[in-house]
This record gives sequence, C-alpha cells and structure tokens, in this order.
Amino acid sequence: MNNYIGHPAQIYGVEEVRLVGGRGDGMRLFEVRNATGLAFTVSADRCADIVRLSLNGVNYGYFAACGFVAPAYYDHVGAGFLKSFTAGFMTTCGLRAVGSPCVDEGEELPLHGTVSHIPCENIYHFIENDEIHIRATVRDARLFGDKLLLEREYICPLYENTIRMCDTIRNIGSADCPLEVLYHCNLGYPLLDENLQLSIPSTGVEARNAHAQSGIADWAKMEKPQRGYEEMCFYHKMQGKTTVKAKNPVKNKALAISYDTAELPFFTEWKMMGEGDYVLGLEPGNCEPDGRDVMRKQGKLEILAPGAEKQHHITFIMTEE
Repeated sequence: MNNYIGHPAQIYGVEEVRLVGGRGDGMRLFEVRNATGLAFTVSADRCADIVRLSLNGVNYGYFAACGFVAPAYYDHVGAGFLKSFTAGFMTTCGLRAVGSPCVDEGEELPLHGTVSHIPCENIYHFIENDEIHIRATVRDARLFGDKLLLEREYICPLYENTIRMCDTIRNIGSADCPLEVLYHCNLGYPLLDENLQLSIPSTGVEARNAHAQSGIADWAKMEKPQRGYEEMCFYHKMQGKTTVKAKNPVKNKALAISYDTAELPFFTEWKMMGEGDYVLGLEPGNCEPDGRDVMRKQGKLEILAPGAEKQHHITFIMTEE
C-alpha cells in the first residue's frame, strides 16, 4: 500500500479505450503503463498486437500511413494487406501463411496471412505480484479447413522496462495444418534514424534478392530517409538463445529482442529507408517471407498435427543508455 497516491492509475495500470472516427472507429485498445516510464498499446481487434511502444515519452515503433484500420476494412486479395498494415511496434504475420502472396496446394494465400486482422474473442488484464498481465485468445479457423487457436500472454513488470510475450498456438482441427508465424517488429523514428546502431549476432547473412545483395555490405548501417528507396530484406542465420539489439546513442534509448532459435529458427531484417516509409523490421519467425509454397518446396514448412501445440517466447527490453 502506497499512502502517497489515491489510486494505482496515478502511477501504473491498464485502461481500455475505443477509437472514434475514421477507419479505426470502434477499435478496442488496451493502454498499458508501468511505474518506470514504459507505455505500450495492445490492439484487441487486431490479434492483440502491440501498436505503440514508448519509454519515457520517446517512441520506439513505426506507424504506417494508413493509421488505425479496423478488421472490417481488410483486403485479403494479393497484397491488399498493405492498405491496412498499421505496422505499429509488432504485427503478427501468419498463422497459416507468411510473406509473398502465393498459391500453395491449390489454395490462394494473401500477403502475410490473415491473423493480424482477426479480433480477439477473449481478452482481459490483471495485476499480480507486481506484474501486469494481458491474456488474449485469437481463433484462426474455418469450416472445412484449417483450425488454429492462438493464446497470447504479455507480462510487464511494474518496475522493469520489459515485456515478456508467450504465444501458444494449437491445432484444434482434425487434420495436419501448416504453421507459419513471423513477428514483424517495426522500429521507427525517433528511436530509428541514421544514428541507430544495430547488432544482430548472426553466423551468416543472405540477401533476399539481387537488389538486397547490392546493399548487403551495409545491412547494419541506417541512412537518412531517401526518396524512391526500394526495400531490402536480409536473412540472418541465428543459433541458440539470442538477442538482437538496436541502440541510438544520440537519443539515449535502446531496444533488445531476446528469443530462442529452437522455437523461431529464422530471422529477417527488413530495411526500408524511404521518405515517410522509414522503418526497420526485426522479425523472428519459423519461416522466411517468400511465400508458403517456397517454404514447402524447400522442405522448411512446419506442420502442426491435430491436437499439437507450439509455444513461442519473446522478451522485449527497453533501456536508456
């Protein structure tokens, strides 16, 4: 008990709000604050993804030009995903497809799958043992087709600028189901600028295409926004329990992303230095974003058996240094 305050919300807490107006009208958001300057927003109508992230008022994530977009406006055809890709700090890509639109075993699959546009069917929060918990359930299932259930939990200590995320994905159907997941973590200004120092402890780096190959020597170098910049993707080979770090010494802020490659064996760096489209994607996943058909042909497609489940753990650490 703290006799200096009238209500815990004076210092920390979770508040549920709704947006009014525009394409985000009616969307439910959970605004989370801990007691040491960390603030983030969880979108209850977009897969419980993290939309905003800041530390002591300094923004860490990227917000795309479309802004908030409710699931009702989702265009699932081809690359229509980009019309409602808010990006935010983290967008979940999957659960049945990631990356380029493709046709796999006769099924048309859109860019980055559909789960990021599915509202949570159950989401709630509580505070216990000086930790904020948010738990959500997202059902990615259909009649006569694949049936996956995502159970997500965020744990944020009141006095530590850390978010621990645990996803449990379960095949609740009666047939094998492809599983593709990529955690599209997006850094934006002011954390991201030409002063950002990127550390990815990879044992090897490959360019996604010939254009990216032309810039592979500078994969860790950030530039000022450029007009007409064409995105580059780099595939990093990671091993064991690993931590990717982005530090901006001028802004005195840093972000670390820790996870286990036994759960998420692939890591994609998305470097986009365009004017207005200025973002760095740091993306652990169980696949590369070239389309499910490509992963299947390469023998890298993960399959989840009926009743089986898979867990993914990621820890985000925000610091001032």
